[in-house]
Amino acid sequence: MRFQGLHAIVTGAGSGIGAAIARRFAEEGAFVTCIDIARDRAERFVAGIAASSGAASAVAVDIADGAAVTAAIESAAETRAGLDILVNSAGLGLERPFLETSAEDFEKILSVNLIGAFRCAQVAATEMLRRGTTAGRLINIASISGQRGGVGRAAYGASKAGLINLTQVMAVELAERGITVNAIAPGPIETDMVREIHTSETRDAYAVYVPQRRYGDVDDVAAAALFLASQDAGYITGHVLNVDGGFHAAGLNFPAGDQ
Repeated sequence: MRFQGLHAIVTGAGSGIGAAIARRFAEEGAFVTCIDIARDRAERFVAGIAASSGAASAVAVDIADGAAVTAAIESAAETRAGLDILVNSAGLGLERPFLETSAEDFEKILSVNLIGAFRCAQVAATEMLRRGTTAGRLINIASISGQRGGVGRAAYGASKAGLINLTQVMAVELAERGITVNAIAPGPIETDMVREIHTSETRDAYAVYVPQRRYGDVDDVAAAALFLASQDAGYITGHVLNVDGGFHAAGLNFPAGDQ
């Protein structure tokens, strides 16, 4: 198993992409600290991991709360005598036109998606370095919305664009200290949050502009996260790995027989 004996922290691990990533790490031998804002959701998920012979613990934290983030990550690293991997998956979504997005909306999204991820990564990297980790991994779950201008993505897109640049800055500064930092930019992925905020118009648009003509699955993103956390990705840092069915690569996009 690729991660036997390693300690991974996954935020947003109670559902969706975060849950898929946490489950895969546990299946491959890691002890997983599952951080989620909802304690009951995190505990139910951890119980499921335990039932399948994985090892994990649940911690309820709002990652917009800086003091709580620091305490949770430091305590987890102390309990497990180290920290090897952090995946920043916790996030909020919002689909709202720019002119209808309030400053409060904007600040709320950034407080979790960007500032919260920054706090988690800073505390985790500090713990990795303090404890002598020589192959630390920081992985940020960004989005295709942080790469291109999408309708209704003023707040969400800005938060993910900031996270992509933060990933690059961290990668450069931590490279010589043995920590790689990469981001994953999922395209449309079937999660509870996506089912709640994607309108029929959004789904119709993705059906046209995603070359694979479908939404992805959470396990598609989890597989990418495990690769970036593995030894196989030791010389990859500052990279944004798109898991998007070809969306970012596409130009003029219509069935070949229709041109």
